[in-house]
Amino acid sequence: MADARAPQDAAAAPPAGFHVGGLVPFTTTDYPGKLAAVVFAQGCPWRCGYCHNPHLLPPRGTDEVAWSDVLAWLDGRRGLLDAVVFSGGEPTAQSGLADAMRAVRAKGFAVGLHTGGIYPRRLAEVVGLVDWVGLDVKAPIAAYVQVTGVASSGLAAFASLDLLQRAGVPLEIRTTVHPVLTPPADLRALARELAECGVRSWVLQTFRPIGCANDELNASAPAGARLDEALLAELAAVVPEIALR
Repeated sequence: MADARAPQDAAAAPPAGFHVGGLVPFTTTDYPGKLAAVVFAQGCPWRCGYCHNPHLLPPRGTDEVAWSDVLAWLDGRRGLLDAVVFSGGEPTAQSGLADAMRAVRAKGFAVGLHTGGIYPRRLAEVVGLVDWVGLDVKAPIAAYVQVTGVASSGLAAFASLDLLQRAGVPLEIRTTVHPVLTPPADLRALARELAECGVRSWVLQTFRPIGCANDELNASAPAGARLDEALLAELAAVVPEIALR
């Protein structure tokens, strides 16, 4: 994910219900096949150790961007961008997400969503407004708390996976790999759980220390995570289409 920091108008406060922690004006990687901008929603209730946008975790940020300014800026991007991706933080933590998506759609942009599946009910409210979703599945259900620090977080994530599959929305399942938080045994278990859910395509994102504020995790993978060929072959025997990022 690109860096979430962006210039802001300090005199303008974002509307209640939707708080923007940053904006990336152009990306070719956050929505497959489309030129997009990324709006980073402020706030996330999980505390994943490898998080690379820790400044987005609090419900309110010190460098917020007014949503009205984002919408005004998008008026000048028609014909230049294809889509707007809502990322975070966790976009579904915001009660104003559906209205924000409707505003973006009204301007003619496709809508993408990056989510950890934290709030299945809120996701159900917006699934009809999205054209593509990147769902972060962090660990096998039993090991989720080791990544997020929140009990039962795996149940929420897999409920969201089921919801998105039933909705038929174009979906990318991805997992960040860290040698401590997602060791090989957990990746094998997760592959089995994904396969049982009917997942056949899986993106493995190797941990990179840039932006991570956890010194212990950075020290345990100072050059980033690596996956050996034998493990990849094992995982591909269960989930046949695996991509590395």
